[in-house]
This record gives sequence, structure tokens and C-alpha cells, in this order.
Amino acid sequence: MTSGEKTLKCLFLFLLLKVALTKVSFPDQEKNPKYWRDQAQASLKTALYLQDHLNTNVAKNIILFIGDGMSVATVTAARILKGQLNGKPGEETQLEMDKFPYMALSKTYNTDAQVPDSAGTATAYLCGVKANAGTVGVSAAALQGQCYTMRGNEVDSILNWAKQAGKSAGLVTTTRVTHATPSAAYAHSVDRSWYSDNDMPPEAIQQGCKDIAWQLVKNIPDIEVILGGGRKYMYPRNTPDVEYPWDWHANGTRLDGLNLTKIWMENKPRGQVARYVWNRNQLLALDPRKVDYVLGLFEPADMKFEQERKRSTDPSLSEMVQVAIQILQKNPKGFFLLVEGLVPGLSDIDFKPFTSIVYGNGPGFELVDGGRQNISFIDVFDMNYQAQSAVPLQSETHSGEDVAIFAKGPLAHLLHGVHEQNYIPHVMAYAACIGQNKDHCKPDAASNVSRPFTFNSTLLYILSVLSWL
Repeated sequence: MTSGEKTLKCLFLFLLLKVALTKVSFPDQEKNPKYWRDQAQASLKTALYLQDHLNTNVAKNIILFIGDGMSVATVTAARILKGQLNGKPGEETQLEMDKFPYMALSKTYNTDAQVPDSAGTATAYLCGVKANAGTVGVSAAALQGQCYTMRGNEVDSILNWAKQAGKSAGLVTTTRVTHATPSAAYAHSVDRSWYSDNDMPPEAIQQGCKDIAWQLVKNIPDIEVILGGGRKYMYPRNTPDVEYPWDWHANGTRLDGLNLTKIWMENKPRGQVARYVWNRNQLLALDPRKVDYVLGLFEPADMKFEQERKRSTDPSLSEMVQVAIQILQKNPKGFFLLVEGLVPGLSDIDFKPFTSIVYGNGPGFELVDGGRQNISFIDVFDMNYQAQSAVPLQSETHSGEDVAIFAKGPLAHLLHGVHEQNYIPHVMAYAACIGQNKDHCKPDAASNVSRPFTFNSTLLYILSVLSWL
């Protein structure tokens, strides 16, 4: 390696560390939600100018699939794996998302960080406002961990806009339902980790901030479907878990003594049928025609990975989505559903094999006799295999690169280039005639004709929140 190459390599590693560790300053105007909304509206006008005889029906339903960490490289790896599992080379294979007619790129940075976290990004693509890392449902004027900065800086989500328009709403996740992504749909918190009041500092509670589990039950009590993990945040401290009564890590955590699942049941309108379930059999035994609300919490915290899932007690993601749609689709005005899920060669330098998809950092870094680990005799298909990485860390981190949005359905063509992440819910709201954009849905004064409302029209997005480095 020449001295110039060594210098470029060191510079590249330095830039990687700088991007990963540096928090950037931002102008005061970015603290104002109006700044981001006005910016999104300007982008929306540009997109509208480009349309020509496209699908301009009103979307009755909106389904948003979130792939947390689903970088373009991950999509490529999934495509190859799908093909190889079917006996093909893999690269030529099409995923279902590859068939979507429209795709765009989303910039993922938070207002205070080049490399984002799931909380700030969720606030952007659900609330339409860029935010600080570690915060959910609040503008950039609210500072992470500082309860006193939250009041007056709360921002509503597209789930709330849908409910205000009379639509049904659902949240399905394989994480805990109080995790960063789903919580941005209903909660306002300056700290994404305030799952229950046990996770909050005393001063935050004294200043009036509420934990995320409490907000799930109280803020928008008429969310029809909530499915995922997170049981322990709903029960009083030391309450044994129904599935793991011997494991104290699974015990309830609440300090206020509240049973939030009971409160959730009691808060439903008279005559409406609400069900709480905690295992797969209970979920699949529900008759969607006779159930109006369902809360399903299948693990004390996050649900298991698909390969580790206990099929006797934990439903699959597809099973949860199927039940959710069956319940939500009963509403003639439609629904909003948020779903959050997941070839060796030889180096010409050390002549050791490597996998084509590797990480920039993470636990897969390992030196053996002063050199890179030889994976010739390692089962890279084992579910516990850790992909090789360039920089040693206990766990991999997010990266700052753009991620893909796949879209189809009414007005999906409004995703057409490289967008700020907060643009996404504005497009969804425009397509469904909810939230800020409604004027285009009114009958024309001269013709008394409004945009057609196709009752089987669903706007479907597959969105990568951020990518892993």
C-alpha cells in the first residue's frame, strides 16, 4: 500500500468516526414546526407539477411498512437470498417491493445528528417534522431528556390525522409497542426510553411528563389495533409475567401501581367489544367480525426474531397484520396501519473468503494471529453468525446514508426523487385527504365534481427508517 493510499484510508476511517460521533449544530428556524411544514409543502407543489394522467384517486386506506435498518444493501442481500433459496443465482430475483412502480430516496438525518436514531426519524415520517435524536412526537425545540422543554412543542402524527378524519388505526410491531417507531404515532416524549414511569428520572415526573406506556392508553384511547411486545411496562412493579412468572426480568415495572391493560379495556365506548390477548392462540381465535378493539402484547419487552419465535405462543408478523387488516377494514371510511418488522468470495490481499454483505462496524470484528478471521470453516448461514465488520463495537450502529421508499397506489408518484424524511406523511395525508391538505378534495365550484373515491384503493408504502453501518 502506497503512502497516498494509507493517507486516504486513514482519512476515510476518520470521516466514518466523525459522522458516527459528531452532533451538528442547527439554525433556530429548524426548531419551528412551520419551517419543516412549509418546506414539505413546497416539495409537494413541485411533485404535483410533474403529474400527468396518473392515479389521482383518493386513498381510502394507508399501510406503512417500516424496515428499521433496511438499507439499500440489505434490500439487495434479501433479494439475493430469496433467489438463492429458490435455487437461482439470486441477483435477478424480484422482491415484492421491487415491483412497486414508484421509488424515492429519503434523507434520514436528525436535526442535531448526521447519523440518526429511530425516534427522531419516526417523528419525521409520522409527524411531518424533523426532530432531535432520542425524542418522539416533539419538534426540534424540545431537547432530549429535558422534560421542561416539551410543553408546547408537541406535534401530532398521521395516525392522529386519520382518527380525526373518522378512519380506524392500527399499530403492528415486532418490537415493544412503546418502542421509538410506534410511539411516535401516539406519544410525545423527550426521551424514547421512558417506556414506563420506572424509566423516568424523578424530576421529569415532578415536571408533569408522562411515560410512553401511559400515553399509549391515554393519548389516543380509540386506536383499534395494537399488536407487539411490551407487557412489563403495563403492569405494577414486581407483578409476575403471565408467561414467564419465574423470570424477574419479565416482571411489571410500573411505580404508579396502574394496570394499563385494564384501563385500556375500561376506556372503550359502551357497546364496543375490546379484547386483550397475550399469546398466538388467543389472537387467532378472535372473530374479527365481532371485535372492535384488540390489544395484543406477546412478550415482556421486544418480540423474538422470526427464527427464534416460539410458534406456540408468539404470532408471526404476517399473522398479526392479517388480523389487524380484518378488524380495520370494517370501517367504511378506511384505515391507517403502521407495520414495523427485518456469497462468499476471496480477498485479493489476504486470500481469505468474505461475505458480500459486511458491516462497517459491530461485534463481527475479530483479529486472529494479527490478521482477519478466516471464515472458511465457519457456518455463515447459522442464525447466530455475526457478519464481519471493519470497526469493533459491541453492537452495530446506524449509518447516515439515504434510504429507499417503495410506493404504490393513489398519488404514489408524488415520491419521485430525493426527499427530506418529514415529507413522507404529508404525501400520505394528501393522498387520503386528511390532515393539512384537504382543499383538493372539495367539489369543484363550477362542475361540482370531486376527486374520485375508489373504495378498494390502498396507498402502500415500504419505508426504510434508517440503515445500519
